[in-house]
Amino acid sequence: MRYTPHTAADKEQMLRTIGLTRIEQLFDHIPAPLRERASVSLPAGLTEVQVKRRMGALAARNATPEGWHFFLGGGIYHHAIPSAVDAVISRSEFSTSYTPYQPEVSQGTLQAIYEYQTLLCQLTGMEVSNAGLYDGASAAAEAVLMARRLQPEGRRRVLLSRALHPQYRAVVSTYLKNLGDVELMEVPFDRSGGTDINALTKSADEKTMCVVVGYPNFFGVVEDLAPIQAACARAGALLVTVTTEPLSLALLQPPGAWAADIAVGEGQGLGVPMALGGPGFGFFTCQKKSVRSLPGRLVGETVDHEGRRGFVLTLSTREQHIRREKATSNICTSQSLCVLAATVFMSTLGKNGMRRLAEVNVNRAHETQERLAREAGVAPVFSGPFFNEFVVNVKGLARRQGRFSAEKILPGIPLARWYPELSDSLLICVTEMNEQEEIEHLVRALSGN
Repeated sequence: MRYTPHTAADKEQMLRTIGLTRIEQLFDHIPAPLRERASVSLPAGLTEVQVKRRMGALAARNATPEGWHFFLGGGIYHHAIPSAVDAVISRSEFSTSYTPYQPEVSQGTLQAIYEYQTLLCQLTGMEVSNAGLYDGASAAAEAVLMARRLQPEGRRRVLLSRALHPQYRAVVSTYLKNLGDVELMEVPFDRSGGTDINALTKSADEKTMCVVVGYPNFFGVVEDLAPIQAACARAGALLVTVTTEPLSLALLQPPGAWAADIAVGEGQGLGVPMALGGPGFGFFTCQKKSVRSLPGRLVGETVDHEGRRGFVLTLSTREQHIRREKATSNICTSQSLCVLAATVFMSTLGKNGMRRLAEVNVNRAHETQERLAREAGVAPVFSGPFFNEFVVNVKGLARRQGRFSAEKILPGIPLARWYPELSDSLLICVTEMNEQEEIEHLVRALSGN
């Protein structure tokens, strides 16, 4: 807890500078009746020790992975973060820096972002990466807007998989709400938990602008991108993949290998703490031919007049830099510190380390699903292959929530809120942080024993 005091002399000097004698004069322009109504009855002040104890007691009421059995996923993931990550991002030259507009004094920050872009291209199999966006949901929406810039005016229908994260779909809908020329159409999922290929093939036509699917999707199912890409190619639509669990790409065939046009997602799983759902960062990659429509910033490598290696903002086509009608985005800040954390995370683990970590996630998740089916009688809902998340059917799920809380277990995310037809379904996530003891507890809790 930090405290920056203002002494009486400090306050007097500040008031004198602006020509006032009392702090209350700052609010004289507000009518007196309104000021009286707005008065707040505050209790007596507490000492610093009392405040710390009170805040600690409130924090202790939170359900955290340290005190609870934790199987939540759905876009934010519990992974181990090497100590090197915090050590690097805590350095003042990174934690206090902002936008590297002046390359002559920002080479460290620019190089870090450049290395991040390189790593993201390797992870996704795409040719170009920008410097990061706010989060995965806004990255998905920006991908649709980019597709709108790339496609001719006759193509304005967006096919959105219903198996895509529901909050991502909501953000895309919000972005498109006031664009009268864009039509949003959802494609159902099938029994495998993946996008219904037959429905997609029937819907994709000459009016289709792009197809947006999760990879893996919200149910944890790994979509078969081959028939989806084929449907896009026949219709002339762009394929956009959205990945909420980036660690999966260390094991799966990357979107670029499936000829995806744009691959975006949430990067939180790469070394960024969960922190009650944020902050995270959105990653955004595409093919080189489309780079001029890329939103956000792009750092490039060059040489100076003496031939020395250097880094600069190669593309920064935001509305604060150029005319509004020419801007590819109105994003005013990238999540640079989170991007740096991901860079350190990926560099520390390396290609083989990330693959081994992904394999641990896959093995533990599949082992857990098999044990739940065998020992607890909890059947999987979908038949498709999955990474570290899966959906099961739990009879009487709603009435059992109280027992889960009493046992300090968060067994997963109930899906009824977004999918009424999955009213007794639970999305369970298992990572390397879930040891055998926790998995045993989950099996006992869901079996009712």
